[in-house]
Amino acid sequence: MGELHDLTAVEQGAAIRDGSLSPVELTEHYLARIDRLDASLGAFVTVTPEIARKQAAEAEAQALAARRDGRARELSPLHGVPVPVKDLNFVAGVRCTLGSAAFADHVPDTDDHVVTRMRAAGTVLLGKTNTPEFGLPAYTENQVAPPARTPWDLERSAGGSSGGAGAAVAAGLAPLAQGSDGGGSIRIPSSVCGLFGIKPSRGRVSSGPVQHDVSGLSTAGPIARTVADAAALLDVLAGPMPGSPYGAPSLPPGETFAAYAEREPGPLKVVALPEPPVPGVRLHPDCRAAHDGAAALLRDLGHQVDELALPVDDSVRDAFSTVWAVMATVWPVAPQDEERLMPLTRHLRGLGGRVTGPGFANALYGFRALGQLVADALLSTYDVILSPTLAQPPSLIGGLRDDADPEAEFDGLAQFTPFTPLYNATGQPAVSVPLHWNAEGLPIGVMLGGRYGDEATLISLSAQLERARPWADRHPAMWG
Repeated sequence: MGELHDLTAVEQGAAIRDGSLSPVELTEHYLARIDRLDASLGAFVTVTPEIARKQAAEAEAQALAARRDGRARELSPLHGVPVPVKDLNFVAGVRCTLGSAAFADHVPDTDDHVVTRMRAAGTVLLGKTNTPEFGLPAYTENQVAPPARTPWDLERSAGGSSGGAGAAVAAGLAPLAQGSDGGGSIRIPSSVCGLFGIKPSRGRVSSGPVQHDVSGLSTAGPIARTVADAAALLDVLAGPMPGSPYGAPSLPPGETFAAYAEREPGPLKVVALPEPPVPGVRLHPDCRAAHDGAAALLRDLGHQVDELALPVDDSVRDAFSTVWAVMATVWPVAPQDEERLMPLTRHLRGLGGRVTGPGFANALYGFRALGQLVADALLSTYDVILSPTLAQPPSLIGGLRDDADPEAEFDGLAQFTPFTPLYNATGQPAVSVPLHWNAEGLPIGVMLGGRYGDEATLISLSAQLERARPWADRHPAMWG
């Protein structure tokens, strides 16, 4: 065996259950890597070594007792495995900045439901990963921590808004991570960091009890090196919780998402949509090459792939921009702290404050109409939708940011990520798959979208792609 971080999360969990690996040893390994490497990456806002060591010791004692009593198989597949939490999510007693100087000293007294579920599964909290202010842009740069950088090129952004999570997993500072996705925030970092990420169906994972997203755009999900690892974390995060306003269809009794990572998907009908759905957006040749390579691989694996061109208009962008601006206003910032917010945040809050009730409702109706259109026009015939994840390769630090003109910055973000918001608007599941690296050695992801509630097909298909073109052993230079 190489280094402990060479093991996948599922392998780590198996070794903990059979007693060949100690959660304490594993946790100390990752804490040491964070201490040594994170200054270059900006992956973490807050590291929690005391909590991590306490949870690791508890996990070790529980695993020992389970082995003694013949109950080791009853432990979660991720029992004792370190999993950091994004700094938009609450952990009771741990600082949660929301990526904002206005919340730099904010310490919640309540766990989010995702944290409750992670505790129940016996995972170990290494800390809180970096995020842009309120998770609003597609990069991770803020006023509370250094920028999150992709370890494939430290001059480039790890994306956003789960950029810290992506940087941590890609550099081996954590075996996998919890992220959240309101407009692409799991899939964007997964693409630029060479990882696999799942945006689950609306209602699959509860956003409560404090931060329910009334728009339905955002959901928590996994970022991981392998499909099996991501599926295992989705099993932990998924499920109904008290007060959840949505509920995705449950898996059949006894089934798990992890099990689907071990199954062949069978022949599928795939519709390829390579052209950006937003007017005026140019698709970079590297992103087109990633898409075309994925389409060819799917055909080689026996799937039917038809390429279509859909009408392009501003309706999705306009509706998304309206709802995004309104949601930027929901965080209660004291009047004296407004000037501490980033220019983009202030701009969006200003826009959101001027949206009328009917305007907000019409935008949400637009989302529902879009979901119906996709279901009727595409997913009544096809099983899966293929597209690029992003329209451009990983951006330079500061390359997407324009503090002097936040309106232009927000418009420019659509040039970078025109594909991902579709699935937040419709509530469908989508994944980013790391099948391509360009001539500069930068990862370029492709996206697969599925029917509402059908993460299982996306997981089986992604695992098939992973077996055909493995990526987990491809690491940036700082991995060793």
